[in-house]
Amino acid sequence: MAEIPFVDTHVHFSDLQDPNLHYSWLQPGWKHPVLGDIGGIQAQRYWADEFIAESRFSNVSKSIHVQAALGIKDPVEETKWLQAFANRLGHPHGIVAECRLAQPDAAEVLERHMRYPNVRGVRDFGAGDYPHDPAWRAGYRHLRKYDLVACLDCSPQTYASIKDLAAAFPDIVIALDHAGFPRRRDAGYFELWKRGLMTLAEEPNVVIKISGLGMCDNRWTVDSIRPWVLTCIETFGVQRSFFGTNWPVDRLYSSYPDVVNAYATIIRDFARDEQVALFSGNAERIFRIGSATPGASA
Repeated sequence: MAEIPFVDTHVHFSDLQDPNLHYSWLQPGWKHPVLGDIGGIQAQRYWADEFIAESRFSNVSKSIHVQAALGIKDPVEETKWLQAFANRLGHPHGIVAECRLAQPDAAEVLERHMRYPNVRGVRDFGAGDYPHDPAWRAGYRHLRKYDLVACLDCSPQTYASIKDLAAAFPDIVIALDHAGFPRRRDAGYFELWKRGLMTLAEEPNVVIKISGLGMCDNRWTVDSIRPWVLTCIETFGVQRSFFGTNWPVDRLYSSYPDVVNAYATIIRDFARDEQVALFSGNAERIFRIGSATPGASA
């Protein structure tokens, strides 16, 4: 078990039996565009209860849920559902909610999300070059009103657009999901990814979430993910980097303790305060889930 308490910044809960929710990516037979066959996790449900049971030997102190419902009519229904878990169990401590930022009702949807005290960020799978879309930016600018983090699904091909977005809105924090989501593991691609991250790191409001590395390295080992983890930290610095597991998606490739212990092994020679920052402190600060548990008195 990792010695330092761990804040997991990327988890997904689901319930295919709930009539108010929908998960297009968990429907039987649906193939992920990057991962392919994910039938091993297309279960009827994965609640906070299951997450707590599965992670209980990994010293997990807090969790942040990232939008999982896709194709849902009203994304606020997912936030309402998640807040009920937080009120009952404590998890998730933070919620990254869906808001379709290019839609005319984006401001109204955000206002309804904010009625639930654990909301800390937004994720939106925008279409095309969405960071340059004026309609998408019109919705995106509302994040600053609520101090919400923008968790962006990206790749080296979109880094330039995200850098431009970060520069245009310096008071909105952007968190790059899944270490910038590198799709390949060859040396040439590594250099492309690294150069892109170095450029993005020039914007001080961009931070990096080191998570999901098993998705494109299915037989990963501590040694195979080490250069990717360390490059993220070296590029963004200890204070702008933090860890997540992408659970239960990455269960396709390992166990939960394997992921947390791998992170602990890779940074074991760091100073103690740096390890704490990477495992918990940065996530608590960036997502504002520090001393008090959001929603505990709701």
